Amino acid sequence: MLLGERRASRHDRPPQVSTAAFTATQADAGGRRRPGVVAMVGAGQLARMTHQAAIGLDVRLRVLAAAADDAAVLSGAAHLVGSPERLEDLRALAEGAEVLTFDHERVPPEHLAALEADGVRLAPSASAKLFAQDKLHQRRELSALGLPVPPFVDARATGDASRLARAHGWPLVAKAPRGGYDGRGVFEVGDPGALQRALAAHPDGLLLEPRLDLERELAIIVARSADGSRVAYPVVETVQRDAMCREIVAPAQIPAPLAAQARELALELAAAIDATGVLAVELFHTTDGRLLVNELALRPHNSGHYTIEGCVTSQFEQHLRAVLGLPLGLTDLRAPAVVTVNVVGPADGSDPAARIGDALAVPGAHVHLYGKRARAGRKLGHVTVCGSEPAATRNCARRAAALLEGSQP
Repeated sequence: MLLGERRASRHDRPPQVSTAAFTATQADAGGRRRPGVVAMVGAGQLARMTHQAAIGLDVRLRVLAAAADDAAVLSGAAHLVGSPERLEDLRALAEGAEVLTFDHERVPPEHLAALEADGVRLAPSASAKLFAQDKLHQRRELSALGLPVPPFVDARATGDASRLARAHGWPLVAKAPRGGYDGRGVFEVGDPGALQRALAAHPDGLLLEPRLDLERELAIIVARSADGSRVAYPVVETVQRDAMCREIVAPAQIPAPLAAQARELALELAAAIDATGVLAVELFHTTDGRLLVNELALRPHNSGHYTIEGCVTSQFEQHLRAVLGLPLGLTDLRAPAVVTVNVVGPADGSDPAARIGDALAVPGAHVHLYGKRARAGRKLGHVTVCGSEPAATRNCARRAAALLEGSQP
């Protein structure tokens, strides 16, 4: 029996799996083409929700899991246990698959280049994926393309750092070029001494930017197929707390010209970097009216969770369509207002799953729990509500999430 044909226990020790058993059948008995195996590096909640979308398309998703209790494994996805740091594990994952894609950024770029040299089809490609893996590379390349990014310098160029501080003042925002994502690896440095100490602690360098005055943070999901066809979802507002996205409001309550500008920027960016699959573009909207690229994710993304119930085609189905070269789906909202609130492990360490009945009693609440072990501060799920009016919809989503977290709504 193949792994993934049964629900894995949290305590299972999975046997070694022959990847030959996963070889794709590309045509049915009548000779009609059918989707093959999609291999995904990572087995977290994004892979879990991609697996759920894959079932409806009759796509076989195989994931590379760190452990047998990863979120996608517990949902029944076929899997190999290994590490994205090991090229041989990536090769085993890709064997027999039609395409290899990702649920995170933590794959050494040199491994992706080696896979492409082996003839493995990556979606996105290694060169496109680097825009999400290396912030300094992303800033340099987007700036060279004329796309709007914040002022930035490589902190190792001390003269450049000094000029940035003189132009914009302290503190500056420091970002790890690699390894940080979704707000991780970002902190402030308040003076030259703090910068030197930060550089000593980060031998691979730091990206420096000024602290910007923000009106709001926005995000937009776009999808692009290998043939260049593209679609864009509505622009959403994201609300950050404690360096974590806690709420997604769709559509963002912004003027139509600003939304159109964000949409065109995201579509242009997807084409410029030759993205394949879903691309999440996080944007700063500054108080002086600028739109600046903050982060990119070349994979399904937290800012697109609302699309499961909120849009005609979810970001997860759209990603599979795009990487397999299938027609892209409609991105229209299903309701005038859609709000997603993330569920975070409460301070007492209790499991929100024990309170799922309370949350489901909130009218219109769609609850998604990821099967992750409960821990204080850990993102464990999300709630989406579709409604007719933004404020009321947001209140319902917040209430359901608060009930899951065991706090007063």
